[in-house]
Amino acid sequence: MTVLITMNAPTRVEEAILRPVPWRQMAWVTWRQHRGALGGVAALLGALAAYMWIVGLQLHHAYAAATACHPASSAGCAVLVANFNNVGGFLANGLVFQAVPALIGAFIGAPVLARELETGTFRYAWTQGFGRWRWTLAKLLALGAVVAAVAGALSVLFSWYYQPYFVTRNQTLSLHEWTPFLPGLFDLRGVSFAAWTLVAFAIGGLAGMLIRRVVPAIVVTLGTYAVLALAAGSFLRQHYLAPLVTSKLSLPGSAWILSQWGTKGGKFAFAGTQPRDVFQLCPPSVIGPGKGRPGSVSVAHCIVQHGYTLLTSYQPVSRFWPIQFIEGGWLFALSLLLIAVTVWLARRRAA
Repeated sequence: MTVLITMNAPTRVEEAILRPVPWRQMAWVTWRQHRGALGGVAALLGALAAYMWIVGLQLHHAYAAATACHPASSAGCAVLVANFNNVGGFLANGLVFQAVPALIGAFIGAPVLARELETGTFRYAWTQGFGRWRWTLAKLLALGAVVAAVAGALSVLFSWYYQPYFVTRNQTLSLHEWTPFLPGLFDLRGVSFAAWTLVAFAIGGLAGMLIRRVVPAIVVTLGTYAVLALAAGSFLRQHYLAPLVTSKLSLPGSAWILSQWGTKGGKFAFAGTQPRDVFQLCPPSVIGPGKGRPGSVSVAHCIVQHGYTLLTSYQPVSRFWPIQFIEGGWLFALSLLLIAVTVWLARRRAA
């Protein structure tokens, strides 16, 4: 007797089990799992943005009043200039906002994978028809896009807030010499802030995958980000483009001065802005009272009169955006690399 065996068509239940979960559903799951942390970050950044907007309005009004005052040498104008210099001192150096990318990387990026790996819930999550690598990729890309977009919006507000400081470079309004390349402010503007925020998030995600513990991953993220930011600001940024070298004593406005040195007879004479015996060559009686500050133009003129040549290497303000895009480019590439490594580890590392 011949037995005929027939293959039944798969049922709808089986088809549903075999069909991959759509990406949009994974985005919804990501939001549900991390809405608390995202809400906390939104509240913090919203409060900072509101405070900056209020103080920024006061700063812009004080700047407009100081620039409109005539004659500039009058006592009333001096009061308005002092008011301008006293507005927004808490935010002026940008230190408050330097910690934002690091905090996002530590408290949004690090727990994304570390919490599930630490609690063991990944064993259930990775078997729900989405797969471990797609699960990891969806979370990192969705959350990374959100934090980068928020950082990009904040960078626009930063640029608006600090604009009066940079405009005063050719006016006697500010107590300090402001330049777009100022440490602590350059990476808050343009594309850099969004790129630094994204790379901090990617560092946190990789740290969480490697360490599998939330608190140690947070610590490692903060330390790694601090080292990377310090290295970029102190060593890398000034070498993105070859600096210009000039012997002119008057540099273009807002130029980023990298180094200065003096020569005499074609040979190196001193480093910095003046030789050791500058006060013997150029005493206050020669350059005039109140003008004996080291590095001032009058001192430089006096040094040149004694046969020295003062050379300065600098980055002109016209290179602000090229340097911004160079830094943003390599940070974005590094972020993609860190995310790719994290996804690869998720595929390779089992429970």
